[in-house]
Amino acid sequence: MSRYSEMSKLELYSEMQKMIGEARKKHQAGFISEANILEQKYYLAKSYMMNPHEINKGGQYHVAGEHGVFHVKYLNGVFAWGRFPHSEEDEAYPIGRLEPVTCGTAKSE
Repeated sequence: MSRYSEMSKLELYSEMQKMIGEARKKHQAGFISEANILEQKYYLAKSYMMNPHEINKGGQYHVAGEHGVFHVKYLNGVFAWGRFPHSEEDEAYPIGRLEPVTCGTAKSE
């Protein structure tokens, strides 16, 4: 298997479709942990299809599967590092999990 960083957009898209399909099957079969791992691989592959320059340092984002607003401090490759308001520790998420907070969509803490 190739590294995501070495794959073409078409290969990444194919990999994403495969991962999300397998994750659904695992989830339906009750293998939740395995489904979660496949979902993480999906978001990582999605991250390599994105332009990291579109993620704003200091920006606010929703993170798929998490509650609250994530404040991006910096980027390292395809990972965004930052904090949720209720946390004192930095966390990292693949940029493929981030969705920009738009006016009226910020969820209260």
